[in-house]
Amino acid sequence: MTTVERDTADQSGPAAQPPGYAQPFDSDHHYYEKIDAFTRYLDPAYRRRGIEVITRGTHTELLAGGRLFEFVPNPTFDPVIVPGCMDLLFRGRIPEGVHPRSLSKVEPLNPAYQDRDIRLAEIDKQGLSGVLLLPTLACGVEEALKHDIPATMASVTAFNRWLDEDWGYAYRGRIVAAPMLSFADPDGAVAEIERLLARDVRAVSVRPAPVPAGGNRSKSFGDPSYDKVWTALAAAGIAVVFHLSDSGYNGFIASAWGAPDRFVPFRNPNALASIVVADRAIHDTMASLIVDGVFTRHPTLRVASIENGSDWVALLAKRLAKQANQTPWLFPSDPLDVIREHLWVTPYYEEDIRKLADLIGADHVLFGSDWPHGEGLAAPLDFTTELHGFSDAETDRIMRTNALDLLGLPY
Repeated sequence: MTTVERDTADQSGPAAQPPGYAQPFDSDHHYYEKIDAFTRYLDPAYRRRGIEVITRGTHTELLAGGRLFEFVPNPTFDPVIVPGCMDLLFRGRIPEGVHPRSLSKVEPLNPAYQDRDIRLAEIDKQGLSGVLLLPTLACGVEEALKHDIPATMASVTAFNRWLDEDWGYAYRGRIVAAPMLSFADPDGAVAEIERLLARDVRAVSVRPAPVPAGGNRSKSFGDPSYDKVWTALAAAGIAVVFHLSDSGYNGFIASAWGAPDRFVPFRNPNALASIVVADRAIHDTMASLIVDGVFTRHPTLRVASIENGSDWVALLAKRLAKQANQTPWLFPSDPLDVIREHLWVTPYYEEDIRKLADLIGADHVLFGSDWPHGEGLAAPLDFTTELHGFSDAETDRIMRTNALDLLGLPY
């Protein structure tokens, strides 16, 4: 279906159900945060150090630690990009003579993006049994505050309290919202996990990036100082979702090549930065977990990579296999077996999903539409048209039961 067809299709009735399986569960849905998401419950001691809302004329902007926060240029999200309007761009199928920027369309803010009951009605229209709900604006906050770890931790807690109030962590068993978790202060992270446990949390959203450690330093997720965090997550059975975020890679990779040192995707896109950064952050994050023994020390952990694509998985597996051959004492288990046991992946819909399933197993591939983002699918169930060569049983796993397994939800 083309972008134009999607825009004009009748969305008023329930989505048609593909044959052969029960209603799907979408592992990549998003809300658009309300303007007070980080301020409503922020400790007043951090008012100037966390996220601030400012107004310049008629324009609302955010500050992070006193500096303009540009991760999202319009934090009110009104107007906002039309779901799926960038489909042709991300498939690399822009018709000749069509300028890429002309594909972008905006519309008034849909209340389904900020209201959980209206979202439930939308989920019904989309033919979904439930969704994993993830941040939009919040994906840039930890990077913006990484030089002030106390402000980071206070902001995360404030955000999670807002999320609980506005969305709930498991609303009516169908909207599973993943609160944020930062490892920057391990004791603070454990305290946040303990606070969340009383709220039926199924997953936490963690930034795929080196962990800020103070003094312009950072550490691997496998550093022993974070074992207390991993222990708490494993004991609670909470899945860890690594979602595409501002990883900080522009600052220490892209800038080395002359590209901007800040990630401002909607205002100043940079082609070189897009290429040299690409999927490095999730590749390196998973390498840190495996090489530094996180899964060896915490064998019940379940992690997912969402909205990071999947092409990096084969490259990582190849590099880990070579490293395991060179330093076998660091790898008590075959690294590919570790990936297959502990990692679930949502591929981009335009990628070779069969290739990913053959590598890690169809039981660890997740369906994610990225709705309502412009680069996602306008109609989430269009994802099924990309499942070439999959059996009905495999399709059911990808579209439904794999996510339920990851999140510990009943079938």
